[in-house]
Amino acid sequence: MDSIWLEYGWALLILIGLEGLLSADNALVLAVIAKHLPEDEKKRAISYGILMAFVFRFGALFAISFIANVWQIQAIGAAYLLYLGLKHVIQAKFGKENEKIQEEVEEEAKGKGFWPTVGKIAIADLAFAIDSILAAVALALGLPDSPLGDFGGMDGGQFIVVVLGGIAGLVLIKYAATWFVQLLDQRPALETTAYAIVAWVGVKLAVITLAHNDIGVLDHDFPHSTVWTIIFYGVLVGIAVIGWFAPAKKSGNVTDSSN
Repeated sequence: MDSIWLEYGWALLILIGLEGLLSADNALVLAVIAKHLPEDEKKRAISYGILMAFVFRFGALFAISFIANVWQIQAIGAAYLLYLGLKHVIQAKFGKENEKIQEEVEEEAKGKGFWPTVGKIAIADLAFAIDSILAAVALALGLPDSPLGDFGGMDGGQFIVVVLGGIAGLVLIKYAATWFVQLLDQRPALETTAYAIVAWVGVKLAVITLAHNDIGVLDHDFPHSTVWTIIFYGVLVGIAVIGWFAPAKKSGNVTDSSN
């Protein structure tokens, strides 16, 4: 039983770290959306937008708990995570200009009042939530069943991991994004690393899909096996270590944050 909770704790730490790295980019986009507002309104707009997204995100979490074990949903989620992760890795490799994207977002936001800006921030954060929720679900579904019973279509312990990951994402965007932005300035390769991990989590969800009872390409117990657990976390740690020490050129300038 202790080994189960150790695995849950390890998965939650990985998820929080991943949320933190992704929150840096997310916070920059929110800051760009609100940039045209006066300083006092800017902070309030970001806070209100995150609060609205908090409600939307939990609605999405409860909904996905009932469909997380549907293999078609798992397959779509796996494909999306692979697409999202590989797209950012390829863009980083070939020098896609994040600064140009930020300028386009800022230009689109100009001229909007306080509440339209709040709504735009909420929608943007809800879009970010899709990435984080799918990554959290992919990590959680690979965990062994807990003694907490079921919630909807998910094990109760797995659902708690997803919920805590969702809370962590919003908290980090609001309060810790500045630190993660500074960390990315010092170690710019970590941004690409985060999306490489997202793609690898997509592989994990693909493995879960292939082991689904209705698919049967892989043995049903393989996603929970010791061999796959060692492979998954071994590769994940390897990606993180390479990203931590790898030199990289940061595209675009970081000049603002949500704090």
